[in-house]
Amino acid sequence: MKRRTTQFALCLDNAGNEASLIRGKIYRALPDARAAKDNLIRIVDESGEDYLFASTQFAFVDFPQSVRRKLLALQKAG
Repeated sequence: MKRRTTQFALCLDNAGNEASLIRGKIYRALPDARAAKDNLIRIVDESGEDYLFASTQFAFVDFPQSVRRKLLALQKAG
C-alpha cells in the first residue's frame, strides 16, 4: 500500500482571494480527485479551513519529509 504524503502548494496568484491567500506563501493541499478533474485544488487557506481554488493559482512544491513535518507543525501552531 502506498503511503500518502502531505502535499504543499506555493501560491502564485491571489487575485480575487486576497483575504484568503497570500502570494508567495506555502499552503497545505488536501487530496481531492473530483476537484482536480475540474482543475481545482483544495487548499487550507488563511482561515484555517479548506476551500477550492483554481489550480493555476498554485505550483506544487516537494520537500524532504523532515521539512514537511516542520511545515505541518508550524501550521498547527499558527
